[in-house]
Amino acid sequence: MTPARAGLPDGYLDVLGKIKRRIQSARLRTVVAANAAMVMLYRDVGGLILERQEREGWGARVIDRLSADLCAAYPDMGGLSPRNLKYMRAFAAAWPDPAMVQQLAAQ
Repeated sequence: MTPARAGLPDGYLDVLGKIKRRIQSARLRTVVAANAAMVMLYRDVGGLILERQEREGWGARVIDRLSADLCAAYPDMGGLSPRNLKYMRAFAAAWPDPAMVQQLAAQ
């Protein structure tokens, strides 16, 4: 049961508002940081795939198997389909400099 606001000290609503804004700000920073980390992960995964394809000639069958193995290892994580792994590869090809991607993701 929520206590009544009657009888609360002066300035209570001001403090409540400040705390709520800080919580919202921290939550937003957390989401932005998580999104930036995922962008870097996708670029790194794509870079690994791109490197192996160029060096060892990995084809679609390897991507399909990689997807299946990753999905089995991380069943609670989406975005590991063969199509998405190919998108990650294309992302890494388009943005070969990880430092640039990291800088943009941080912004």
